[in-house]
Amino acid sequence: MTAADDASVEREPTPDPRRWRVLAMLGIAQLMLIIDVTVVAVALPEMGADLGLDRAGLAWVASIYALAFGGLMLLGGRAADVFGPRRLVLAGLVLFTAASLVAGLAGTAELLLLARALQGVGAAMMSPAALSIIVRTFAGPELSRALGVWSALGGAGAALGVLLGGVLTEGPGWPWVFYVNVPLGAILLLTLLRWVRPMPGTGGRLDLLGAAIATLAASAIVFGLVSAGDHGWLSPHTLIAAAVGIAGYALFAWRIRTAATPLVDPGMLHRRPILRGLALVFVSTALMIAVFFLGSFALQQSHGFTALQTGLSFLPVAVGTILGSNLAGRLLPRWGVRTVSVVGLLITAAGLAAAAGIASVTVLIVATSVAGFGIGAGFVAAAGSLFSAVQPQEAGVASGALSTLHEFGAATGVSAVSSVAAGALLAPTADAFAPGYWFAAAVAAAAGLLSLARPKETTHA
Repeated sequence: MTAADDASVEREPTPDPRRWRVLAMLGIAQLMLIIDVTVVAVALPEMGADLGLDRAGLAWVASIYALAFGGLMLLGGRAADVFGPRRLVLAGLVLFTAASLVAGLAGTAELLLLARALQGVGAAMMSPAALSIIVRTFAGPELSRALGVWSALGGAGAALGVLLGGVLTEGPGWPWVFYVNVPLGAILLLTLLRWVRPMPGTGGRLDLLGAAIATLAASAIVFGLVSAGDHGWLSPHTLIAAAVGIAGYALFAWRIRTAATPLVDPGMLHRRPILRGLALVFVSTALMIAVFFLGSFALQQSHGFTALQTGLSFLPVAVGTILGSNLAGRLLPRWGVRTVSVVGLLITAAGLAAAAGIASVTVLIVATSVAGFGIGAGFVAAAGSLFSAVQPQEAGVASGALSTLHEFGAATGVSAVSSVAAGALLAPTADAFAPGYWFAAAVAAAAGLLSLARPKETTHA
């Protein structure tokens, strides 16, 4: 490890007495953003029938939120550093809540798509700024525990989104998957205004050109990955978008080396803990989304579950993720990032291998819950590694980078397993989804072995 790798975040010596309440409120806000990714999936058929959406339109309702969310994350994180994370959280929450109301009231496809895009913009402002507040509020072992709570929200939100989507769609109707955000957003806004202490930004200017390049590149990559699931990895949709994204990031690399106030300090990208954290969150998210994608189709098409029953079946996976994240958060200061990540990934591989090798619905639910436990540990290790090497003035953009790789991982996971399990989607027999689970298990095992081979770090989060 270099001296830069050993850099630790400087924080106030006196803990904020309201820090755990702040974490709870920010956690609920983040949960709302994550739920909004999967809650819509169950409601899509009803939306299509009411608004006359074709297959492409339905795909855009699901993906435009992820495009805006993932594409603007770096800009949102950098804006949190410049203007202060508290301001960005509150502004993003207002925009997200208002856009949710518009989405519920939408009577046309065009208005619904606009509202979904604005939800993504609000989420991109709020998510990295919220994580920045947590990193600047907690210290030492408490930070590891807080990151464990934060990391647990990924799997829990995805599972709760499927369940909530089924309940609301079958009950009051699909607009309520959006309306539910309105009162919750208002309560969060009033609470955060009172509890989150002012956190001044570093000042300065945003590199708007660099932000535009990064947004274009990220959006192109996410679009290409989403298209791969629909059109294939070698389709023009996928290849052109990937080429635009790669060219965009090459241009962005040039921009951050030449701009007076770059969106990202190039030195950050040379720190091994940061690169390790970004790689871990990418793999962990891809595996988590693969679990939900494969499980959703396997339970409904192979085992005859309804959407609501499928959502209920995912609750043990959410519990497993929460337990894994919380335990990893407690063990991280003692075990270190390397050990926690290796153990988590190998547990994930074992769970996915069991799901692949034993054709039983009970084994499927238990095995994927075990995998969720390991994935939760991976999320904590990712955040712990990254934030062990950033300064307070970098926390926002670091959070944005972490969240961006989270979105990339989600899109990649869906695209990869949908391609591997393409035959199962056409002929869903009891063991048809086994290749998808074997593939995910192999990815988890390979990532665990690669983490094991790296030199052991000397600092912890």
